[in-house]
Amino acid sequence: MYDIQSLLLLFTVGAVAGFINVNAGGGSTLTLPTLIFLGLDSALANGTNRVGILIQNIVALLKLKKENYSQSKLSLKLALVTLPGVLIGAFFAVKISNETFKLVLGFVLIGVIISMLLPRKEIKVDNNPDKKISCTAYLALFGIGFYGGFVQAGVGFLFIATLYYLMHFSLIYVNMHKLFIIATYTIPAILIFAFTGNVDWIYGITLAAGNSFGGYWGIRLAVKKGEKFIKGILIVAVLIMALKLLKVF
Repeated sequence: MYDIQSLLLLFTVGAVAGFINVNAGGGSTLTLPTLIFLGLDSALANGTNRVGILIQNIVALLKLKKENYSQSKLSLKLALVTLPGVLIGAFFAVKISNETFKLVLGFVLIGVIISMLLPRKEIKVDNNPDKKISCTAYLALFGIGFYGGFVQAGVGFLFIATLYYLMHFSLIYVNMHKLFIIATYTIPAILIFAFTGNVDWIYGITLAAGNSFGGYWGIRLAVKKGEKFIKGILIVAVLIMALKLLKVF
């Protein structure tokens, strides 16, 4: 069942996805189809994929901490704000179909790209770990958590938009907080999938190794190259994700 070619393919795709995830998001659009191609059903692929996401984020966070990019108390606070929305989104049915929601998200992501490319006043960056979270940011984080609870695809881009435009973090800190938040709410998700038998641990560990490898080098390059590098990766990743959601390809 677990031939070496399949494991190498999964590791390679995971490495590419990990690199994209830590600097932008949308890596699951590569890993989920690969897991399904390898014979997993959608629920099993969904649960297995989250093993890679969790380990990838932990490795990336450890690398960021080593590079002195860490605000654990604030990250935890942001994650706790998001968590209720995640739980509600996981257990409540939505009134519109996933296809309609993805279509809307596609247009939202196109809007994010346009807003990033248009000339405008520079955001005054504030990486103060003791900053207050505004009511608008609270609501946005709760809403994104709700979305992440039942859809997940593209949730990283929404966290980036909130943390950058509403909380004015620099992109390296935006990604650091995003990784912490997603890692936090991925833990209960994995427990649910594992409890229901929807995790293939061999594929999950292989994917986690690839994700972690790509994530480590993604963070290393982001720290070395700075904001312009992250912004470039972000714009490309958002564009690909938006076009995929809009079924352009």
